[in-house]
Amino acid sequence: MAHALPLRPAARLRRLPPVLAVVAVVALLALPLGPDGGGGAHPADAVSALVVLYGVLRLVRDRRRPLTRRAAAVLGLPVLGLAVAAAGAASPGAGLEGLGRYLQVFVLVPAAVLLLLRDRDDARLLAWATVMLAVWQGAVGVHQYVTATGASYQGEPIRAVGTFGAQDVMGMATVVSLGLVCALGLALGRTPVRHRLLAAGCALALLLPLAVSFSRGAWIATAVTCAAQLLLAGPRRALAVGAAVLAAGVVLVGGLGVGTAMLQERVGSITQVTDAPDQSVTDRYTMWAAAAGMWRERPLTGVGLKGFPEYRDSHASLALSSGSETDGAGAGYQRQPLLSPHNMYLLVLAEQGLLGLVALAGSWLALLVLGLRRLRAARRAGGGLDCGLIACGLLVWQLTDFAYADIGGPSTVLTAVCFGLAAWWALGSTTSGRAAAR
Repeated sequence: MAHALPLRPAARLRRLPPVLAVVAVVALLALPLGPDGGGGAHPADAVSALVVLYGVLRLVRDRRRPLTRRAAAVLGLPVLGLAVAAAGAASPGAGLEGLGRYLQVFVLVPAAVLLLLRDRDDARLLAWATVMLAVWQGAVGVHQYVTATGASYQGEPIRAVGTFGAQDVMGMATVVSLGLVCALGLALGRTPVRHRLLAAGCALALLLPLAVSFSRGAWIATAVTCAAQLLLAGPRRALAVGAAVLAAGVVLVGGLGVGTAMLQERVGSITQVTDAPDQSVTDRYTMWAAAAGMWRERPLTGVGLKGFPEYRDSHASLALSSGSETDGAGAGYQRQPLLSPHNMYLLVLAEQGLLGLVALAGSWLALLVLGLRRLRAARRAGGGLDCGLIACGLLVWQLTDFAYADIGGPSTVLTAVCFGLAAWWALGSTTSGRAAAR
């Protein structure tokens, strides 16, 4: 009787699913940063570059066509505006740095994810990896809140920031929000019941770290996205799941004790613009006005990539403070300069002009329209609903959050992965069998 020969290590590696390379990028975001590493390079960024290289090598080895014409057009659309804005930057170094970052987040990594995801099972694996990352970061954040070892908020070290540190207070909030969106999409699918129950439990558990992140933008984006996912899944399920989430939120917020008043004050400050707003709200709207002023000065091409800090003071009013204060979570007191308007659309408009905004936003809108169209077909066919809800949900979250934030910090690489998952759903093959890999 013949026996199968054991596979060599190289052969075993080739049989591993390519999506594991993308999962490695997500997993690396669980690593803690040093006290001063919140805004610098992260190992996940380096690995994301290797993922792009890996995708290229697989194309060469398998002699496959890189992308369909539609995918190449949608993902390549931002390149035109980026190239023009890079050429108009204040210095060649700044232009190349900004060009590389934008290409990484919105073109190269999404294209690599689109190529490396073979089927729905790969997409679910990537979604679960994001959920597990969110659970880890959320657990660290809740511990920081309970033990008063987090970042400073209103003079108390209670703000949950996970392993990202006080200099990237949005990092944990972003990861937890995206994990919650993935968990809700998995819970609303038609996978085995135990998988859906586990996903629903993770979604409910992530509400607490999201609350104690005190991130207004993340709250708004998550609320909008979860409501959209529930409606897309069907009205009946929307009512049932929405009632459960609301009940869990009341229980969680009610158990926060002293944090309840702070949360109420934080929520109230979202619309508090003219009636004694806090300094962070004043700074945000002042920088928005400055970005709009830069665009009016150069409406077509903007002031160039990385140009916002240089032109900020000449367009901002005296209401703008000299910087934001950070403290706690293992780092000492620091004052950070305000280098962006904390609004992705206004940042692109200021630095890339109408040309850049139309190109980038056009690419995002195309992904959303195509993704929603495929989601509607998946609802009728009864397959892949969870993948569609996850992909479209992640895209809706990003597009909503971009009204209150822009790219920057270690969590940005997760933004790139999310755009890749959305591109896979909207532009790639979404079959469930492994035969799709061939």
